[in-house]
Amino acid sequence: MEPQWVPTERDIADARVTDFARFVTTRTGAELPDYQTLWRWSVDNLPDFWLAVWEYFELGPVAGEVLPCPEMPDARWFPGTTLNYVDRVAAQARTDRPAILQVTEGTAEVTETSWAELLTRAAAFAHTLRGLGVRPGDRVIGYLPNITETVIAFLGTAATGAIWSACGQDYTAKAALDRLGQLEPVVLVTADGYRYGGKTHDKSADIAALRAGLPSLRATVVVPRLGVEIPDSTSWAVAADAAGDPVPETEAVDFAHPLWIVFSSGTTGLPKGIVHGHGGVVLEHLKAVGLQSDIGPGDTFFWYTSPSWMMWNFQVAGLLTGSTIVCYDGSPAHPAPDSLWEIAARTGTTVLGTSPGYVLGCMKAGSVPASDHDLSALRMIGITGSSLPPASALWLHENAGGVPVASISGGTDVVSAFAGGVRTVPVWPGELSAPYLGVALDAFDEVGQPVRGEVGELVVTAPMPSMPVRFWNDPEGHRYHDAYFDTYPGIWRHGDWITLTGRGSVVVHGRSDSTLNRHGIRMGSADIYQAVERLPEIAEALVIGAEQPDGGYWMPLFVVLAPGAELTEELRDRIKEVIRTEVSPRHVPDEILAAPAVPHTRTGKKLEVPIKRLFQGADPARVVERSAVDDPDLLDWYTGIRPPADR
Repeated sequence: MEPQWVPTERDIADARVTDFARFVTTRTGAELPDYQTLWRWSVDNLPDFWLAVWEYFELGPVAGEVLPCPEMPDARWFPGTTLNYVDRVAAQARTDRPAILQVTEGTAEVTETSWAELLTRAAAFAHTLRGLGVRPGDRVIGYLPNITETVIAFLGTAATGAIWSACGQDYTAKAALDRLGQLEPVVLVTADGYRYGGKTHDKSADIAALRAGLPSLRATVVVPRLGVEIPDSTSWAVAADAAGDPVPETEAVDFAHPLWIVFSSGTTGLPKGIVHGHGGVVLEHLKAVGLQSDIGPGDTFFWYTSPSWMMWNFQVAGLLTGSTIVCYDGSPAHPAPDSLWEIAARTGTTVLGTSPGYVLGCMKAGSVPASDHDLSALRMIGITGSSLPPASALWLHENAGGVPVASISGGTDVVSAFAGGVRTVPVWPGELSAPYLGVALDAFDEVGQPVRGEVGELVVTAPMPSMPVRFWNDPEGHRYHDAYFDTYPGIWRHGDWITLTGRGSVVVHGRSDSTLNRHGIRMGSADIYQAVERLPEIAEALVIGAEQPDGGYWMPLFVVLAPGAELTEELRDRIKEVIRTEVSPRHVPDEILAAPAVPHTRTGKKLEVPIKRLFQGADPARVVERSAVDDPDLLDWYTGIRPPADR
């Protein structure tokens, strides 16, 4: 396979990761002629590598050892060293470019927030929190869209040493309470509503229900978006008055002091609160955003996301490197399928992040982004959320200006990526260019042996500083251990199938707990989707492989049809043929059924495992938490589908 993008000599010479390699060579004498050599050095010398990242980005003094206890799950990083996330943001302040660009659906306006205003308002909000008695370790929560005020509220919270956690307003009050209600928060920051898909969504009733379920609240701060009155609340204008201190007064906290709590999807039970520390996040995000993505002071960084999803946290990290970030409140496909590209053009975005599903929608709509919009500033496209099919990667390259397409794969668990693109390594269609620096990525078989060129479990064999400090309400660490370390002792098992190729790239096949294991041949569901969802008649697909009590194996494929399409026998035959020829003849589905839609988690993941368990006869009430699903009524439809043996 030929690469779709190859770095030039100038790309390599000018890349920040190249400059970092020179820095390491000067400090250690290590010869690091290319990225693969640098990666190998980074995982073989973890303490030296992370100390080099700390010193390269000038984060201040280090109190002692970097990694005195490397054994997972109890690894300890930088004990005795103190810092605050907000100090790193404040150090990037400048006057020649804004900190944040705000875009709201339905308006042509781009609202700029300067670095000075960002920091002044964060300082004012921190002052308000302290006036309410908020102390380090208290929880401040957000029920907010992706707007500038969300970033300011997070920074003000972090400055005090309190812990931030947030949900987007697409979550119902119950879904938000399932997450935020675990935290006993003292302050709620919310908006009165949001805009999406051409509609306004008044959230006053959900806010009332949320407040009623949070008896620990001392105050509610409201950001006006729709002009809806929220009783017994403090206005954002008062809580974040810009007339105060020019920079936040920050609390120096331990390296592992909690910065935020993010949540698992919660599809099979109460969502797990995943706690990350100030130091681990600062280090990991400077590496991932600054070195891997090469995002710096000259960039405008726009990832389509929501405060419910870790990519919001990842985008905010653009402030750590001095870039301008874009906050967008609205649909990526309204009023037109290519609206995201229009926003990128309007804001002069240099690094744009989106999902494979959005790219596929643009392909099917006949969009030609580079012709229809001025994308001259764009230099990289980031992709995450699921695997990007080779055809979509090639379409992006041909229709979005020929810039590199950097797919990344990681998770909320580490609030970053394990593998992805880098400016000095070629991009191959459908592949992630390389493991990230400092990530001891491997693929294991069932007995814990490394495999190459074949499908294996994604594992990380050495600690990362952004691995969870702990799970919330897990004092003995049992749930944390069981989530990642119960299969291979002392090794992080992430739950994805991957192939490590001979050229050092990574292919992601999907979740290992939803693997299609037909006749002993394992296949990731992503491979099926890549083939089937390219057909113009198919809007989306869901494939399930369910072991049956009689020893049989049932593998149905559900397809959501494009407008005007019908599931004829001819279309069924074409679907089977594309799977047979492009994926595997052993993974042609037993049945192809038309479905009204595919259910997803609130962060867009297909609900494969819960649907599989339904088909194996599990109690629907115990299989999935309805409030964690984007369209809960779909569960009733899938519950009504029975395996052939039960019909």
